[in-house]
Amino acid sequence: MRRSIVAGFLLLAVAAPARAGEIFGGLYVHDVDTPLNLSGVENGVDAQFGYRWDRIGRTPLQPYLFGALNSAGDTSYAAVGISAKFGDRLFVRPGLGIAVHSGSAANVDQPENNHIEFGSRVLFEPELGIGFSISDSATLEASWVHMSHAQLFGRQNPGIDNIGARLSWKL
Repeated sequence: MRRSIVAGFLLLAVAAPARAGEIFGGLYVHDVDTPLNLSGVENGVDAQFGYRWDRIGRTPLQPYLFGALNSAGDTSYAAVGISAKFGDRLFVRPGLGIAVHSGSAANVDQPENNHIEFGSRVLFEPELGIGFSISDSATLEASWVHMSHAQLFGRQNPGIDNIGARLSWKL
């Protein structure tokens, strides 16, 4: 998993244009029980670190790549996607990506194992951030990250929600 994250960063860094992006990192409560999931069974805190490229042309779209490591040894994951930042000093940042996780990809719920059976190794990763600029180089945002496969790979699709905060720094 760690090798995949490092390899992804290196591949995307080599293919990146000369424009600078930003690095970001944050802490997330792992597996928050919300109306959008059927989980709330895993524990720990996720430490998230990533890179967001500069805007694509004049659009608000920004590609991103990040990894999240779970402190309790539960599901960790890496995601790649695209987000859009609307606003300047105060902003909203929706995003949509694809994630690969280290948890169970089983298609059958096994409640006794205290892990989420996602039903697929590859999941959709919608996210939403609401934040503000601390300075010209730094932003702080509250963030929600969801992962599931929308029942495209079977009925076993509990999903997972992680809620936290992240700090971004422009390079």
